Amino acid sequence: MKKNENYNASYFSENELKNIKFKRIGKKVLISRNVVIVGSSNISIGSNVRIDGYVHLIAPKKNLKIGSYVHIGAFSYLSAQEGIELKNFSGLGQSVKLYSVSDDYSGNSLTNPTTGKKFVNLIKGKIVIGKHVNIGANSVILPNVNISNGVAIGSFTLVNKNLKGNYIYFGIPAKQLIRRSKKIFLLEKKFLKNEK
Repeated sequence: MKKNENYNASYFSENELKNIKFKRIGKKVLISRNVVIVGSSNISIGSNVRIDGYVHLIAPKKNLKIGSYVHIGAFSYLSAQEGIELKNFSGLGQSVKLYSVSDDYSGNSLTNPTTGKKFVNLIKGKIVIGKHVNIGANSVILPNVNISNGVAIGSFTLVNKNLKGNYIYFGIPAKQLIRRSKKIFLLEKKFLKNEK
């Protein structure tokens, strides 16, 4: 092993990304070499996407769909057993966790994968992250949640229910704070016009 090989934060080349056999991959995609990828044939990635180091993309059965102009910060964990979709212009700060499956912690069933399906009650559901949604560092999104377009979520927030669009949320659990400007949608149009 070469010295400091484990700390190589470079990105896969375009040819290397093609060899990973994603369901679909766009152009101008940067994925750090130390990202963990499970179920690449269930993962679709748009164009102009950056996925930073030590991210986990887990999609063994259902689809993980990442739109265009998306950034996923280092150490984030996307568990797409029941599906996850990140729409265009969305972003995850560092260490954001998206769980489409979770144990039931009510005490009415056992927890963790060592106890077998007969004794656990899993909470399951697809997660949808809308356009222009920004999720702050260390936030957690639980199963069966739809975050509408234009939402901003503060760091260290727990999201366990659907969130109405164009608001800023923060807290455990997430609480609606104030309206968020819709100017981002106009800026998107200008930006895309300039990209052509």
